[in-house]
Amino acid sequence: MRALDRKLLRDLLAMWSQALTIALVVASGVGGFLTSLSAVDSLAAARDTFYSEGRFADVFATVKRAPLALAAQLAAVPGVADVQPTIEEVVRIEVPGSTDPVLGRLIGVDARQPPRLNQVAIVHGRRLFEQGGPDAPVRDTLDALLSQGFAQARGLRPGDTVGALVNGRMRHLRIVGLAVSPEFVFAGLWGMPDQRGYGVFWVDQEALAAAYDMDGAFNTLAVRLAPEGARRVTEGEVIAALAQPLARYGGATPIGRIDQTSHAMLDNEIKEQRVLGTVLPSIFLGVAAFLLNVVISRLVATQREQIAALKALGYANGAIAAHYLKLVLLIVALGTALGIVVGDWLGAAFVGLYAEIFHFAHFEHRMDPALVLLAGGLTLGAAVLGTLSALLATVRLRPAEAMRPPAPGRFRRTLVERLGFTGLSPALRMILRNMERKPLRTGLSIGGMAAAVAIVVMGNFFRDAIEVVIDGSFALSMRSDVSVWLTEPGEGAIALQLARLPGVVAHESLRDVQATLVNGQRRQRVMIRGGPLRSELLRIVDVDGRQTLPDGDGIVLTDRLAAKLGLRVGDLVQVEVQEGRRQQLTLPVQATVREMMGLNAYMNRAALNRALGEGDVATGFVLALERGSESRFLHATQALPRAAGAFSKATMLRNMREVTARNILIISTVLTVFAGVIAVGVVYNNVRIALAERAWELASLRVLGFTRAEVSALLLGELALGIAVALPLGMFGGYALVHVITELLKSDQFHFPVVIFARTYALAALAVLAAAVASAWVVRRRIDRLDMVSALKTRE
Repeated sequence: MRALDRKLLRDLLAMWSQALTIALVVASGVGGFLTSLSAVDSLAAARDTFYSEGRFADVFATVKRAPLALAAQLAAVPGVADVQPTIEEVVRIEVPGSTDPVLGRLIGVDARQPPRLNQVAIVHGRRLFEQGGPDAPVRDTLDALLSQGFAQARGLRPGDTVGALVNGRMRHLRIVGLAVSPEFVFAGLWGMPDQRGYGVFWVDQEALAAAYDMDGAFNTLAVRLAPEGARRVTEGEVIAALAQPLARYGGATPIGRIDQTSHAMLDNEIKEQRVLGTVLPSIFLGVAAFLLNVVISRLVATQREQIAALKALGYANGAIAAHYLKLVLLIVALGTALGIVVGDWLGAAFVGLYAEIFHFAHFEHRMDPALVLLAGGLTLGAAVLGTLSALLATVRLRPAEAMRPPAPGRFRRTLVERLGFTGLSPALRMILRNMERKPLRTGLSIGGMAAAVAIVVMGNFFRDAIEVVIDGSFALSMRSDVSVWLTEPGEGAIALQLARLPGVVAHESLRDVQATLVNGQRRQRVMIRGGPLRSELLRIVDVDGRQTLPDGDGIVLTDRLAAKLGLRVGDLVQVEVQEGRRQQLTLPVQATVREMMGLNAYMNRAALNRALGEGDVATGFVLALERGSESRFLHATQALPRAAGAFSKATMLRNMREVTARNILIISTVLTVFAGVIAVGVVYNNVRIALAERAWELASLRVLGFTRAEVSALLLGELALGIAVALPLGMFGGYALVHVITELLKSDQFHFPVVIFARTYALAALAVLAAAVASAWVVRRRIDRLDMVSALKTRE
């Protein structure tokens, strides 16, 4: 082994604790990078594979009732490669042993012509029309495939049976297999991560058609477009060409894949995780580069004589620089190796969380070697750049100059003293002078601790934001207990029937209309919700808790929807109604409201019905119930033939909390641990370096009669002052970081409100203080064991 390599090992052994803390910071950066991006890459790979294997459609349309002959006509539209008509109906489901309101989507599967698009993959059990199935047909019983997510949430397996209210008649669905489809990778109700209340069932299309009098007809359409290079028209032009013939049969304007609910939720999750997987590791790697710079600079400063001797013995500048570079590379290599292990483990855990929400035929964690190489390259680049100035210092150092002890520092009155504060104690004056003498190091140390505070703030912000979202949606806005909606628009007088059901204390009628809002070339498909003038059960509430009243004939838009369409209050917007008589309306924008979820539009129900030329029409109702009467009310609604389904706020809230609270807690815990590692790395390394550099001063003070506590206070006082400055800076930095992250994560589906509770700031402060106390305790023990004789030896 060469002499320089032996020296390298001795240096590493001497500074093992500092090297380990730096390696842990590097591991946090690499681990965070690989965790987020490997999980999201696995999610994207599973999506692409599943979409390809399942022949996921590009365009989707719904109609009231259209003849199958129309499908052949639509297949001839330029740019269309394939068309698949099907029958789908939403029904109420009864799960044995549960009173929760559940909806099911029944999708017809033709036994004679298997699906070509949106193909179903069996994950457990048998196929729908497989010969020799275990069960013989039973009257009023249909074999069905069930979506995997709903089956897992409800504990259902092949062989179980559930009830379904099919066109007013109770039928039994016998589950023969669990399945997944590219159309329902995410199958939550209304975009919520709640799979207990919504299941997808694939049944015999002939039986479904007979139940709804749909023989020779369809009501949903899936379209696959020709590859972009093989067609001369855009997707928008194809959609426009499909919309005209579909409109004659009550069809809404078709939507592209980008607006399909399952794909939109999946695509949004991938975009969010790519943002988090890029921003946060950048902070970790920046702190690691700073620590390496501090440690190597200190090592060069304390080994000036050794460097001079090596140069005098003939070692070239490049060999000496390479020696210190090896030290950096070994620390980085250790941190990278740890980061890869952590990233692989946490990435697999994150994939497990995704698998509970997004369902594919095959979904497993994979870590792309290219991603590992990228993480290693970025880490190495940050480390080299961070230590470049220290390495250049070794090259520039001349032997004769290095043999001389470094010049004593120039101490002068601090800024505080120059401002007139002269009553400082000697100890505090010494602390301030030492911090001011090295402003760059002091500033970077404070910045590192502030970064740790900011990361804890950001990690726990998501928990605060979800609580605000839930409180705003389920307490301030949705003040009803149950919602009921109809199979088709009906008279508002149906509310009187509901009012007579058990436990009802208040009710309000709603009118929902599918429409496309148009302003020039900008278009957006929305659901216009018409409610009472002064609603008490379903209010329009902004992120600040203020209620907006739709008290005119105009339309109220969420701020993001207005911005997307380029509209302001007072402007006129064209409304293309996508149901009924397909009217075109011109409405003024009455107000805009800042909401957290969706692109929403609201009107007064009476004004909406007048604009549509309708009477007292409603599509749904919200009701407040007496405490304890919900199950009796929900059971009673099953006898109403026109009620398509019911939604329990309490049930959805409970189900949401089960999934969301756990996932947010996991993310917050991971980020808090990573931030704690940063705090330990910054605090411990800076105090250790300060101890090594000032050992002579501290030993001198001990000889002069200072106690161990007083000597420790001089060194640890710098730490205390640094933390006192870092805490408010970190809290402000966390607030700013949250703003940046929320803007990057903003989407049509969701916008996190920037709300940070006091407990989050307190937790961030406690996390950094705990790291500082632990580091201070270790350093205080070293001060107590300080060898004064060795420390007081001066270089000749």
